[in-house]
Amino acid sequence: MRILVAAVLLALVSVTVAPGATAAEQPTVKLSKSQAGTGGSITVSGSGWRPRTLLMILICGQAVPSRGVPGGTNSCANADGRAATTDSEGDFSKKLPVAEPPVPCPCVVHVATVTGAKAEADAVLQVAGHAVEPLPAEASGGRLSMLSDTRLDGSSGLLTWFGAPPARTLAFTVGNVGTSAVKNPVFQVGTSHGVFAPQWEEQQWRGTIQPGRKARVELPVTLTGGAHGDYTVSLKYGGKVLAEQPWGVGRPWGVTLFWVLVLLVVPAALFRIGMAVVDRVRPHRSHLPRRPRGPLWPGDRSRVRPPARLRLPELALRLPGSRTPAQEPPPSSTLPWFTPDSDPGAAGRLSAPHDDSPTTPTRKGST
Repeated sequence: MRILVAAVLLALVSVTVAPGATAAEQPTVKLSKSQAGTGGSITVSGSGWRPRTLLMILICGQAVPSRGVPGGTNSCANADGRAATTDSEGDFSKKLPVAEPPVPCPCVVHVATVTGAKAEADAVLQVAGHAVEPLPAEASGGRLSMLSDTRLDGSSGLLTWFGAPPARTLAFTVGNVGTSAVKNPVFQVGTSHGVFAPQWEEQQWRGTIQPGRKARVELPVTLTGGAHGDYTVSLKYGGKVLAEQPWGVGRPWGVTLFWVLVLLVVPAALFRIGMAVVDRVRPHRSHLPRRPRGPLWPGDRSRVRPPARLRLPELALRLPGSRTPAQEPPPSSTLPWFTPDSDPGAAGRLSAPHDDSPTTPTRKGST
């Protein structure tokens, strides 16, 4: 019995919680007033949005919640729009001034995400005093619907690294859910950077899509030169945004490297050129006038030099007109074991004088 009661309670809890969880997944918008005049203000609140998400709040004309905003933001009072950020639970509340849209009513308060996955919601608002006209009839015949997610094909090359415009191909598959063929449909491709609005460009796809058939469509997408950062590529057809695709573009580091080289090479080249010019203009030593070698005159201090520390004999030798002192001959070497007294020649001469002349013998007794 207890097991049966527990099972019933669990079923009741799942039944009561599931619808609330499903409803919380769908973003909703509520207005403090359903009618207001120009110059007044209303409070716009919502729930079920992604946490910490930037939202755009606008008053748009020629729109109803069931059809959305067919004319895009061109039918909204963009100058008086407001931005809001959801809290951690996906709720927000923002005060919005009431302004007349550029097209007649019926009008709505349009809330859409700025970044990330596409999500939007509308709430009916009557702008007092603004013109009201019936909505234009929906175009009958062929209608295109997205059958696959968009994809950016291609890659960046070496030129893109040096600042060339990044280019990709936006590929997707559409199907004709109408009753007539669609021939040469015209799509609008927009690129936006950050929180800025996309810049739309019309591109025509050549071909015919029969009712109940599908076709693969490829459209080129090109950014400006040197673009980098987080971009979003949007696709619009028949005034309605069909898909959005994020695109992260890398920084062109080749441009930074080029400017670094310019800052290093150009000053070095200018320095070399300047030194070459200076070396060519200045006179060489061979062309400089030589100073006279004559004697100094009074007042001429340009040739005064500090006295050289020279020895007197060297100075006397270098002065013009000076006599070179006679060099004394080196003393004759004598044997060390002879002295003037012991010299044999000298000893003989110190003896008694004698006649060394030749003599003739004389006879004894002669006269």
